[in-house]
Amino acid sequence: MALSVDEQKASYPLPAYAFRVTIDGESVGFAKVSGLQREHDTVIYRHGLSAFEGETLIKFYRDKWFDMTLERGVAPGTAKWLYKWLESSDPRSLIVDLCDADANVVIRWKVAKAVAVKITAPTFDATSNEVVIESLSLKVSGVSVEEKD
Repeated sequence: MALSVDEQKASYPLPAYAFRVTIDGESVGFAKVSGLQREHDTVIYRHGLSAFEGETLIKFYRDKWFDMTLERGVAPGTAKWLYKWLESSDPRSLIVDLCDADANVVIRWKVAKAVAVKITAPTFDATSNEVVIESLSLKVSGVSVEEKD
């Protein structure tokens, strides 16, 4: 039995290419985002009755810092703000929105603190006709996820 358009929207996975990045309230175009994650430190606690009761897993709710990478094509006039961010030590807020076919936000990843730590210049090759891509490496903390209705 064929599914209706609404049923397909509700049950099919979203494509990875329909995303939007917003840094400090300004929408910025990137070709690739990687490294978004959230993790908790854990400790396994063993005591005298562990043989009978089992071990206890303790989870700490501290924010950890992770590496995140943003990649984009180089165009005239687009690199200045990246280098300004790299020179600054101020953390910025960052949002990555995964959108549906109508450009509506479905899932939102919020990063509370993002600090630019490295910019990698593109590879230059006279025998290639590929687009020039630069990457921005960030240290991020405070990642949260929201599902939009």
